[in-house]
Amino acid sequence: MKKISCLILVILSLVEISCKKFLAEVNPNNVTLGSYFKTQNDYDLAVNGAYSQLRGLYNNRSAWVMGEMRSDNTHYDYKSSDQAVATVNRYAVADFLDDKYNNQTPPKWNLGFNAISAANVIIDHIDDIKLSDANRNAILGQAKFIRALVYFDLVRYYGGLPIYKHAPLNREETYIPRSSAQEVYDLIIADATDAAAKLSATTFPQTGRATKGAALTLLGDVYLTLKKYDLAENALKQVTAMGYALFPGYGDAFQLVNKNGKESIFEIQFNTGLAVPQANVEASVYNFLPRMVNTTVVTGVNFNSVTTVGGFNTPTQDLINAYESGDQRLDASIAIAEGTFNATDDFTATAVKSAVDYTAPAGKVGRPFPKKYLHTHTIGNQTNDNWPVYRYSEVLLLLAESLNQQGKSGEALPYLNAVRERAFGDALHNITSTNQAALQTVILKERRVELAFENKRWLDLVRTGNAIAVMNAFGVQQKAKYSYLQAGSYNVTQNRLLFPIPNAEVLLNDKLTQNPGY
Repeated sequence: MKKISCLILVILSLVEISCKKFLAEVNPNNVTLGSYFKTQNDYDLAVNGAYSQLRGLYNNRSAWVMGEMRSDNTHYDYKSSDQAVATVNRYAVADFLDDKYNNQTPPKWNLGFNAISAANVIIDHIDDIKLSDANRNAILGQAKFIRALVYFDLVRYYGGLPIYKHAPLNREETYIPRSSAQEVYDLIIADATDAAAKLSATTFPQTGRATKGAALTLLGDVYLTLKKYDLAENALKQVTAMGYALFPGYGDAFQLVNKNGKESIFEIQFNTGLAVPQANVEASVYNFLPRMVNTTVVTGVNFNSVTTVGGFNTPTQDLINAYESGDQRLDASIAIAEGTFNATDDFTATAVKSAVDYTAPAGKVGRPFPKKYLHTHTIGNQTNDNWPVYRYSEVLLLLAESLNQQGKSGEALPYLNAVRERAFGDALHNITSTNQAALQTVILKERRVELAFENKRWLDLVRTGNAIAVMNAFGVQQKAKYSYLQAGSYNVTQNRLLFPIPNAEVLLNDKLTQNPGY
């Protein structure tokens, strides 16, 4: 009854958010959805609750374990003395040894459907009271954007899914079979299109809520994934006319003072300054640092990450090598924690160095980590960084790809080169070739370095048909480098392009079918 439980959680969260209001008006033990939506404020609180559920989906280890560690972008620090279930299962995802019992991938499924349920509650009850057209559109547009965004995330990892257009209220509505991936995409397109029609254009400074620009970007991304390049072009070109722009420096896009700035299309909000702090924890830089008894040298805050969060999402040398000479994104994206590992594979940092042309001195080890999420904070493993879902640079690259795939390679170059000019600080590295196949390779490489550690790489490899060849070749390199890797690791087949449906869900719902190979 997991989906019904999700609905109950949504109701309880609404009660908690507005407990004073409920205590003043009704007995909180008798709260029902039919008695909840009475004022505009009730809908606003429900929308806030849906964003909170969405935050959980992105502020979860499954997001980067499945999106980055599954790829050639990142790996992990192996610790032979740490064979805890969670640790071993995280290793397994990276090494393509995970199965339907793995406990690191189900949170994506569970948290995704929590967010879908929260959006559905709003959609189901949007007409419980009379709202102005503007307010109704804003509420419904945000709910449909959230539902579309989550379904788009889930369908790419799992394939066909149960489609819930309404919050399930009984067993029959809860335990339903999977629809085809195409049927899921049809719902996503309908929701994103409706959201784009209902939401207002972006105004600056942004609030962090979904806008017309965010909905159109999502729609363009969906169409590109489905190889409907002309429709992707149409959606994305509208976004380029909405006032977004690149910051002068790549690193500026991730500075705390630039949250929801002109380069932001949509980002997951975190705010440690609230009375009840909303901290970035499971997607914070602490997960990506080596295990350290004291993180002060790297983060400025004393935190012990040995037995809690550290050692994962480590940038690979393969990724570092992908940055061209002079590309300022390398220094902005990756730094080196310099120090030593002890006999139990824990790290003591003595300095933080640039990744550009780095060579470890005698007696030291240089361990790379994603620098783009390291900013000033006061409590260990509680950072204030928002999580970027869509940035304007990705809009430009999506548009360049959609044009190139239509044979409009010359038209694609200005969008691609706008991203590269910012990265190199000049136009000397602009791409001039209009060979379609060669340009597609350039664009995909550009996406890799521009969007590193934003959970895009694995999805890009799969949608472009490159995952099997790239990851098998990468696996050969990895197994030659790391003796702890099992012989059966990195055996990437067609079945491995999707993740298993969580086994607990299949046991609960006998109408669910498992993905092949699991």
